[in-house]
Amino acid sequence: MALFRRRSGEEAGQERAGRRGFGFGRRSAERSAPSGGGAVPRLDPAYGDETLRLMLDQAAAGDWAVLGPALAAIGDQAELTLTVAALADVRGVDQWTARVLAERPEDTMALLLSGARHVYWAWAARTGARAKQVTEEQWKVFHQRLGVAEEQLLEVAEREPSWLAPWYFLQTSAMGASLGPEVATCRFEAAVRRVPGHPASHRSRLQQLSAKWGGSHDEMHEFARSAMLAAPEGSPLGELVALAHIERWLDLPDGEDHAYLTSPTVLAELQEAAFRSVLHPDFTPVRGWQGAFNTFAMVFSLADQRKTAHLLFEALDGVVTQAPWQYLSGDPVKAYRAHRDRCAR
Repeated sequence: MALFRRRSGEEAGQERAGRRGFGFGRRSAERSAPSGGGAVPRLDPAYGDETLRLMLDQAAAGDWAVLGPALAAIGDQAELTLTVAALADVRGVDQWTARVLAERPEDTMALLLSGARHVYWAWAARTGARAKQVTEEQWKVFHQRLGVAEEQLLEVAEREPSWLAPWYFLQTSAMGASLGPEVATCRFEAAVRRVPGHPASHRSRLQQLSAKWGGSHDEMHEFARSAMLAAPEGSPLGELVALAHIERWLDLPDGEDHAYLTSPTVLAELQEAAFRSVLHPDFTPVRGWQGAFNTFAMVFSLADQRKTAHLLFEALDGVVTQAPWQYLSGDPVKAYRAHRDRCAR
């Protein structure tokens, strides 16, 4: 079986992961991963980062006088995009950014945050229900908010041609507004021209290519694998392979789903993806690294690879991300805890 070609399957994987320090590698020897997977699980939009936590508090308070300059000081486009994404999920941001823009329409950073907020706010109106269960009023609000997002984000992109962030959020907006594959492709390509290996843009593209959004399983898997192989080893893009298998698993009936994830071919692909990305010596943790670890922890647990999953849970130290646990439960923390405890035994 493909999974057992190098030593003995999961035990060999556990030993390699142990040697590699959870993949945090040579370039980050002084920045070790947190330990002790028994910590109380918590859904943390700040990813354990106190600087981001402070900015989230400022967003909740509407303190743009402090928050605006802090955002402007972020020089890395991927970090700025992740930060804006976290802030856009804060309740009430739409209200005070509207006031800021009424007073200072030239404030491009406020316009970016408002546009991102309207994308998230639109999905909040639609809810996570199946399309046939969404009411006419919900659809109306959904499209109204997406319309505002489109206008604002395209304006930001025109004002600041080098910025990644508007193109990242415009990908999600295009998917919701059903703007079609050509627009989706154009926006993804615009994002990766600015930051070629941007993980979040690749995750959005993977969703766009999935069967549930009009693509196909073959397109989705091909994109995930080709993106992983095109990236240098240690890149977080290996997560795409795990996410693609989760999407395929979700589409299968009971019984077939477990057989799929535990098949030798899928297990081999998951192991390859993990050891090319989060468990590779050159993987460097940046803000938000916990997202990929949560993905791999969940998929390895579902695939009965408990020892490998346990290593990932230990590194996470209880930091839970909404995705992909929301696929299992309306309470991601509950789902995380159940799988972590199962894998610790």
